[in-house]
Amino acid sequence: MFKRMKEDIEVVFEQDPAARSNLEVILTYSGLHAIWSHRLAHAFFKRKFYFIARVISQISRFFTGIEIHPGAKIGRRLFIDHGMGVVIGETCEIGDNVTVFQGVTLGGTGKEKGKRHPTIKDNALIATGAKVLGSITIGENSKIGAGSVVLKEVPANSTVVGVPGRVVIQDGQKINRNLDHCNLPDPVADRILEMQNELSLLKQELHDLKQERSTVKNGN
Repeated sequence: MFKRMKEDIEVVFEQDPAARSNLEVILTYSGLHAIWSHRLAHAFFKRKFYFIARVISQISRFFTGIEIHPGAKIGRRLFIDHGMGVVIGETCEIGDNVTVFQGVTLGGTGKEKGKRHPTIKDNALIATGAKVLGSITIGENSKIGAGSVVLKEVPANSTVVGVPGRVVIQDGQKINRNLDHCNLPDPVADRILEMQNELSLLKQELHDLKQERSTVKNGN
């Protein structure tokens, strides 16, 4: 238990340059408190003490602003940064070395039974405000851009942005986890630009056809 807690503290220093001391991290990092509370709640949940597990979960939610269902399965070294508004559903499975930012939802899409929440593989990063919904898998080393809504499977080593989320980078190599939120590709803007170019071509073709018609008419 103490080894896992030490790992949790170490990952905060690795991921957050604002962390200055062990005492500061232990006392003030709500993401860390939520993870530790979840481990206790999950232990009760596995032993079918569902009510106690939910009470612990709700108390943690009240103090941290982070809601993790006690049934969720979470791996080692999860880092929740500025976690207010994070929601992790009951059948969600999270691998090792995953980073989750503020306002992320790992949720379901309705009242379906069974596995209804996402599976997040190792080394994935879910950026601010992203929504990953349904029983889908986010592949290893993948990034979900800020504000994205992901409803389909994401392959490993991919970057996803947009609403709905689209894969915009997939190079088959491990992606740097230091996500640059301001310089991600924008597939919606790219498509609008393509449509503008197509419209310009159509206008030019129409103009050329009118000129040809006018020339033929004048020739007659």
